[in-house]
Amino acid sequence: MDCIFCKIIAGEIPAKKIYEDDFVFAFYDIHPIAPVHVLIIPKKHIESVNDLEKGDVEIMGNMFLAAKKIALELGIAEKGYKLLVRTGRDGGQEVPHIHMHLLGGARLREDIGIMKNKG
Repeated sequence: MDCIFCKIIAGEIPAKKIYEDDFVFAFYDIHPIAPVHVLIIPKKHIESVNDLEKGDVEIMGNMFLAAKKIALELGIAEKGYKLLVRTGRDGGQEVPHIHMHLLGGARLREDIGIMKNKG
């Protein structure tokens, strides 16, 4: 498979891992947009939210539990953090493997903006 996140999980591409369990793998984003920016990905390749099936409920639940554990470990749980999942091109998803951004360490804004039509 030619998925960059699957290659990170397999150890073929290095990443600064912060958490791993049977269901998910989490690592620091190489282009952070907040003081804390961690990507949480399922070990099972699922392209996007649109590809989720009923059997993926346990995986998705474990992604949220991993986010909670990481936020506590990094000391951002009390003040708050944002969890962001992008879906599809218009949603800003750049890698076709479902992933959750854990953002924190500062007061975060809500503006996402609308991109100009680029064709």
